[in-house]
Amino acid sequence: MNWMQVEEYLKSDNRCILPLGSTEQHAHLSLCVDNILPSKLAHDAVGDSGVPVFPVLPYGITPYFRAYPGSINIRVQTYLAIVRDILDDLHEQGFRRILIVNGHGGNTPAQGFTAEWMADHPGTQVKFHNWWNAPQVWAKVQATDSNASHASWMENFPWTRLDGVEMPDTEKTGVDFDYMRLLGPAALREYLGEGNFGGKFQRPDADMQAIWDVAVAETRALLEKGWAE
Repeated sequence: MNWMQVEEYLKSDNRCILPLGSTEQHAHLSLCVDNILPSKLAHDAVGDSGVPVFPVLPYGITPYFRAYPGSINIRVQTYLAIVRDILDDLHEQGFRRILIVNGHGGNTPAQGFTAEWMADHPGTQVKFHNWWNAPQVWAKVQATDSNASHASWMENFPWTRLDGVEMPDTEKTGVDFDYMRLLGPAALREYLGEGNFGGKFQRPDADMQAIWDVAVAETRALLEKGWAE
């Protein structure tokens, strides 16, 4: 869209989607998994409705992965300042119903921040959607395979894989999260190895498509319903 198209759109609708991501290790998958998934999900959920999907914010809060080359961290205070600036501009331009589709668990400080931001901007609503552990998606993941986590099969979609990279045909035991949270970046890399938190590295594409279909439907419902009058 160009600016004139957005201006025309705002005459009849005030919804938009802001995807939040992260550039970080995902074992054998792309460093951009957390950017690819919320962006594609937003576009798939919007369909032909015309609701604008803004470019994904490609860097997030991921200090624990700094020892993995290519993983880029933004400090919490910096990140929240960026999110504030984006929301301020969307509000100023007339967007009043903003769906944030978050692709990275480390970004959750922004979820609490949005409540604070809304209190300072009466009349503008923000929904914060952690798509991967939303009720319907998480139920589908658990029904498919309960051993699922970061960089495991549950993030291995055809659009997050890398050409020429083969997945190990093994299943990794789940990590000790309480222990892991105490480790610095170098020690965490030594503990995790390739980076999978637990589970198989890949499942059949049919399983992944079934999960994706649930994710699209759940996200679309948030976009279309449940806004305060």
